[in-house]
Amino acid sequence: MTHLKENEKAPVFTGKDQNGKAVSLAEYKGKKIVLFFYPEDDTPTCTIQACNLRDNYPLLKKKGLVVIGVSPDDEKSHQKFEKKFNLPFTLLADPEHKIIDKYGVWGEKHLYGRDYMGLHRTTFLIDEKGVIRKIFLRPKNKQHAEEIIKTWEEMDAK
Repeated sequence: MTHLKENEKAPVFTGKDQNGKAVSLAEYKGKKIVLFFYPEDDTPTCTIQACNLRDNYPLLKKKGLVVIGVSPDDEKSHQKFEKKFNLPFTLLADPEHKIIDKYGVWGEKHLYGRDYMGLHRTTFLIDEKGVIRKIFLRPKNKQHAEEIIKTWEEMDAK
């Protein structure tokens, strides 16, 4: 699980999106960011999560939120995933785990009595100043956009 804590600065990064374009966290300064890490393109749970964010993307955008997905898959895999499910947001390819390691989301996992290394599905809400405001260690994949919006609204009300 991540070593990062809420209310600390989000680690800066630069990565390549599904089209090979360099994307940096710094270019989103002044915007609210939904940075979601997912294990693999076009797998059942990852697809449910991505499609929930896609289906609610107009509302997320209206609330001023920028959505960025990160997985260890490469650009080509991200392009297929984006096209197949008509995903309207940036997907960063991180096969070398540069961003994944900075955010501490790679680690030991357990499934059906088997231990292995893998990516822990985690979402970071980062505010306009680059501060992590909320960390979802176990996002509700079918209601992820809803929980993101509710959390931002609660934080903004304080």
